[in-house]
Amino acid sequence: MVTENGSVKMKVLLEALAPGSEDLALARAIDSTRIPAHIAIIMDGNGRWARQRNLPRVAGHKAGVPAVRTTVETCAQMGVGALTLYAFSVENWKRPRMEVDTLWRLLRLYLRSELALMMRHDIRFTAIGRLGELPAQVRADLDDVTRQTSGNRGLRLNLAINYGGRAELVDAVKALVKADVEVTEQSISERLYTAGQPDPDLLIRTSGEMRISNFLLWQIAYAELYVTETLWPDFTRAELLRAILDYQKRDRRYGGLGSSDAIELEPVGLPAQ
Repeated sequence: MVTENGSVKMKVLLEALAPGSEDLALARAIDSTRIPAHIAIIMDGNGRWARQRNLPRVAGHKAGVPAVRTTVETCAQMGVGALTLYAFSVENWKRPRMEVDTLWRLLRLYLRSELALMMRHDIRFTAIGRLGELPAQVRADLDDVTRQTSGNRGLRLNLAINYGGRAELVDAVKALVKADVEVTEQSISERLYTAGQPDPDLLIRTSGEMRISNFLLWQIAYAELYVTETLWPDFTRAELLRAILDYQKRDRRYGGLGSSDAIELEPVGLPAQ
């Protein structure tokens, strides 16, 4: 997928990277005309990262915040149109109360500390999921950042929180029934949380798990999947750039034939009469 300002934006990223660094070498190898329009990330491995260091799980969540900052800033600098981060699923309420409460505190701290970065990079923030079930203070902070960034026109940052792919489809179907309109792919897409945005071109999952965990079930129908063994707190700018480089090597066919599969079809002979 070509983003309109990909080439211009890539210059911003290149200028921000240290001379001679691995990040700069990787960024230079990226085709600026084929930047993904939408990247989705399952940020997995915080708990495992903490366990490997004999730390409480919440330490892993705290350690994952810098990776979020780096990923968001890099996507904004290189001209990615939308970035959707899977932060909290509808199933995550089953975790210990202390861990869940810590996640809310970290989220509120993140929103306050990163607002300046969002404004500096022209990032428009949106939260997607069943937001009405979140604590009131969390909802208020999400609404505040959404409002303050609503006029920005750069990267669309979607934070999937209290999100589930099946729940999203249920909500979309309920909206269809209420509107009493014909059920089509377009009418469903128009009622998803990501309505009006392109579907993800690239889905990244950290920690090596080979599953999509109820994430963007409708939207990732034709997304390219990239799984890395790296745990989320260790996910660096270089890791992101490698994922994009790998994506650019893919031959996206959408059910048809790719350039490498083009063959000359031979006519089928008919039996002699």
